[in-house]
Amino acid sequence: MFALYYLRNWLKCQRGQDLIEYALLAGFIALAAVLAVMATGQGVNTLFEAVRTQVEEAAGQ
Repeated sequence: MFALYYLRNWLKCQRGQDLIEYALLAGFIALAAVLAVMATGQGVNTLFEAVRTQVEEAAGQ
């Protein structure tokens, strides 16, 4: 009987709810930051490749 009472109270407890919400929010922000860095990095890489190609062509002529 005590175990059932303890389990029911544990399921109703919401003290950890805020911590879980903050952890999820931090995870989503981290994921968004990683995706933004990846997208920006690819764009910068493409730009540097274009500049490198133009410099090599100009140096070869």
